[in-house]
Amino acid sequence: MDRIVSPRTEEEHDFYVLDGSDWVNVIPLTEEGNLLLVRQYRHGTEVTTVEIPGGAVDATDESPLAAGRRELLEETGHAADRWRDLGFVHPNPAIQSNRCWTFVAEGCRRVAPPRLDPGEDIEVFEAAPDEVRAMLRDGRITHSLVVAAFAKWSY
Repeated sequence: MDRIVSPRTEEEHDFYVLDGSDWVNVIPLTEEGNLLLVRQYRHGTEVTTVEIPGGAVDATDESPLAAGRRELLEETGHAADRWRDLGFVHPNPAIQSNRCWTFVAEGCRRVAPPRLDPGEDIEVFEAAPDEVRAMLRDGRITHSLVVAAFAKWSY
């Protein structure tokens, strides 16, 4: 809980802020131009969602980029040599202090089996860019931070 003075009224108010780690999302492109996506069961909504690899920036990660490289490898078993930083979004600035970084990983290739966290249930699959656009349009991709990542990539 933070005690904040309103810049408009100069009155004090209590605000609850969730302070957590920054996050990363990775848009992984294969040499053939397909995207690597994951189907992942999400406990909050109790459904399996279509997403891109991503997760928390751990205290041991040197940077958000290092976290993106780690998450891509852990969730998909893939690595990439060419990375592009698309910047960050604030997931929910009303109640959260963290950021979610988006990276594009080009030339993804399988280098190891995935190493999932104990609570993760992930299936990796490839989709052509047109199919991903269709998933965004028809609601098969509903995770807001994944939608935001694709929006940042398209501009």
